Amino acid sequence: MKKYTFNILLVAFAIGLLFATHFRMIDGYIQIVVMTIGINIMMSTSLNLVNGNMGEFTCGHAAFMCVGAYVSSILSVICFGTKFGDPLLPAASVVVVFPLILLIGGAVAAVSSLLISIPSFKTRDDYLAIISIAVNYMIISAIENMDFVGGSRGFQGMKDTVWAMVDLFDGPWMLFWVINFTIFTVWVIRRFISSTYGKGVNAICQDEVAAEIMSVNTNKIKIINFMVAAGLAGCAGGLYAHIVGYVNPQSFNILKSTEALVMVYLGGMGSLSGAIISAIIFTGLLEVLRSQAIVDGLLSPITFMFPDWEPSAGVIKWVMIPLMLVIVMQFRPEGIMGNRELGDVFPKLKKFYRFK
Repeated sequence: MKKYTFNILLVAFAIGLLFATHFRMIDGYIQIVVMTIGINIMMSTSLNLVNGNMGEFTCGHAAFMCVGAYVSSILSVICFGTKFGDPLLPAASVVVVFPLILLIGGAVAAVSSLLISIPSFKTRDDYLAIISIAVNYMIISAIENMDFVGGSRGFQGMKDTVWAMVDLFDGPWMLFWVINFTIFTVWVIRRFISSTYGKGVNAICQDEVAAEIMSVNTNKIKIINFMVAAGLAGCAGGLYAHIVGYVNPQSFNILKSTEALVMVYLGGMGSLSGAIISAIIFTGLLEVLRSQAIVDGLLSPITFMFPDWEPSAGVIKWVMIPLMLVIVMQFRPEGIMGNRELGDVFPKLKKFYRFK
């Protein structure tokens, strides 16, 4: 029974959170923060599969989030919205169809990862990073020139799907789906890195040439790993689109990819626990920095010397994120957890959870 203690506590926490939200014990702002943490966990853990476990270096992970967001949004509006005419499906089917829509968005994002995984056969490190940045811009530019999804103006109408769920039962549906897909993402990644394919991924990280000599099909492993990572990022994009109710291509530019990179390197390369912890810390820090009063307090010595400078919270965000990377690389380049998991740091915790 002890082996399942953590899983039981996790389920109890999720149910308690949903219960508190449904009865208005938690306000809308806290709900948004919790959902943002969930999406960031999905982004950081999925990118960690490539940059951490496989040892590649990609910088355009937000491109797959963008693909998933747009595909899920279009399907959602077609099925339950009125933007393209009458809804294709009855509103009563929304609870069953919605997760399928998110998974389809993830599947299309997974296929789009071939734009990076196939070039990875011949390139590594800086060259692959350049290719991934190029793919990020390619996808954004392509969507900006598609008028039927709003082009650079963006796309909306996904809230009709959310309202259809609320009409069936007035509850915190998006929080429910974020919690479920976050748990699903962590479960999939944990099972994947523990599988035969996951061992092949780690072998490529250690020495790709040696892995090939030991009969590991490195090209196949790379494709599968990239597709799993991109697919999960696509699901995160679909959730993001339905939470906000609006998507714009520039929401998934290189800055969004940089956020995922910061979370991966902050948590530790190859550490699933580290990616989760860093996503929580990173999201919390950004929320704290949204307060103009806190920003003014932190920068009061500088503004005293330069009274004409009036920094905004938005500007400080993109000062603190690169600064965080600099500090991590200087004082703890291996990240918070390094390549270890919580069970490695605290061995006694292993008896309280079971992943297999």
